[in-house]
Amino acid sequence: MNDIAFLFPGQGSQRPGMGADLIARHPELMDRYYRPADDLLGFELSRLCLEGSAEDLVPTEITQPAVFLTSIAALDVLRGHGIAPSVAAGHSLGEYTALVCAGVLEWTDALRLVRKRGQLMAGVNERTPGAMAAIIGPSARQVEELCAGIRERDGKVVEVANYNHPGQHVVSGERAAVRAAVEAAKAVGAERSVMLNVGAPFHCSLMSALEEEFTAELDQVVFSDPVLPVLANVTSARIRTGAEAKRLLGRQLAGAVRWSDTLQAIAASGIQTFVEVGPGRVLSGFCRSALPEAECYPAGEIRRIDRLLRSLEQVVPLSA
Repeated sequence: MNDIAFLFPGQGSQRPGMGADLIARHPELMDRYYRPADDLLGFELSRLCLEGSAEDLVPTEITQPAVFLTSIAALDVLRGHGIAPSVAAGHSLGEYTALVCAGVLEWTDALRLVRKRGQLMAGVNERTPGAMAAIIGPSARQVEELCAGIRERDGKVVEVANYNHPGQHVVSGERAAVRAAVEAAKAVGAERSVMLNVGAPFHCSLMSALEEEFTAELDQVVFSDPVLPVLANVTSARIRTGAEAKRLLGRQLAGAVRWSDTLQAIAASGIQTFVEVGPGRVLSGFCRSALPEAECYPAGEIRRIDRLLRSLEQVVPLSA
């Protein structure tokens, strides 16, 4: 089979009913993942994933484990069809799923960490209300410069949080400063800017206060060396050891997600087939924008997995 990259989504990809169709065809997923997740966390995450409303899924401390659990279920289904990646990467919280895929973390340990991460991030927003916005059009340098100008002028935090693809960058920080960045982007040719419905200002220096407490959580978990290449958000480079994976997860809280560089690094290795493993199609869109020649497949729902299987069988038959 041609080499494949697995991409795992983060917050913002959630939707009501996610994973329900996976369970309908593969009911064993309930006992394998969903019920154990409920027991581990002490609340019915499975019900929120399968039956919860959009509003139920908004809180960061719910969204993050919900997206993670759905992605793990989708990964299991793909593996059951004999689809295995040559490299893995995850966007923000998706990096935890990528580390599970690469054998660095047990899924139960990753779920605990993701839940704690969401709780800590939500706490930051209670103390210092923040916001995030996607700015579409300007270059990375232009967005960095307008953020720097606002910080110098107003003394407020606003930084580039996500380098998603060359035409889309997400800024994060204090609410007034993020709104100022959205206004300033118009002057440098932004096609449009969108305030994001997120529960906290992720991946900016407002999160730095969490690093010590979260590092203590990371220290309680076993990190194994990767069994396949996995790329880190904050460096866009390959993670070589379990110790490095743990250190980079600590940095990721306040560090920018260098997703565009990550996609380019994967493509530079010769891989041209990308599969988004989890709910939504956000990463598939980023992939098509950054790598127009690549094949990008969302695979978080049964109908999309079926379509992926048909596409890959045209290249080489898959094992059942």
